[in-house]
Amino acid sequence: MLFTDPRNHHAKDPAVVRFHGHDYMYYSTWEGELTHLSIGIARSDDLTHWEVIGDFAETQPCERNGVGAPGAIVLDGRVHLFYQTYGNGQMDAICHAVSDDGIHFVKNPDNPIYRPTADWCCGRAIDAEVCLFNGKLFLYIATRDHAYKIQKIGGAWADPASDFGRDAWTQIAAGSLLTPELTWEQECIEGPAAIVNDGQMFLFYAGAYNCKPQQIGVAVSDDGCFFRRVFTEPFLTPGAPGAWNSCESGHPCTFRDDDGQVYLFYQGSPDMGETWYLSKVKIAFDAQNRPYVEA
Repeated sequence: MLFTDPRNHHAKDPAVVRFHGHDYMYYSTWEGELTHLSIGIARSDDLTHWEVIGDFAETQPCERNGVGAPGAIVLDGRVHLFYQTYGNGQMDAICHAVSDDGIHFVKNPDNPIYRPTADWCCGRAIDAEVCLFNGKLFLYIATRDHAYKIQKIGGAWADPASDFGRDAWTQIAAGSLLTPELTWEQECIEGPAAIVNDGQMFLFYAGAYNCKPQQIGVAVSDDGCFFRRVFTEPFLTPGAPGAWNSCESGHPCTFRDDDGQVYLFYQGSPDMGETWYLSKVKIAFDAQNRPYVEA
């Protein structure tokens, strides 16, 4: 698989779900003269060949500067999309919408529905990811410190039966769940991607800012709140010189197919961010419940 939006050769931040017999992928892309970030929608029947079928409609005032970095989940037969506003600096926050067909969405009237408290970060929330675990819907986001320099992961949870409005969310902690500590992570951990396996939650994440290079790491949790790194080295690295992902392998997305096979979707660039592509690898878990890339 190698996908990019044919309209502008720009596809980032994938989110993939299985819905009504098809695979849907939501991703960040640009409109016009690469000045307005939006969310594209593609569909596939084999997880390899994707067709662009539409764009996420921006209809609310908080979306006027752009939207992006979606996270998606199917609950009770509907696609729930959690996504960020864009272009508002520290005021960017997470929004929510729901769809019966995977293409047309009804917006949550509370949008934006979540941003972290400003006592431990700048209050910004981007890169939404959601995962059901232990009877709760966990929402993971990236934010920055008060100096707007260090990117890190925070989170909240809600009752899956709620409306996911502003009052539905309980912040996990007044502090980061993951912050850059390893040399290769540099000043950034972002793009969380969660999946549950054998009673544990795994959080794949992007370490370092785009094309620095960004690489993918993985942490694990027994409760969705306290995470420890599985490996100290990157789980997925950039490609060789000249490859489609020679400048980075970043911003992951986890997806478990109907047959149980797990895929890690991710973005890459060959030209320092002038163009962006999406691809995937198969992953599995060993006897110690540690993930690895299948050959």
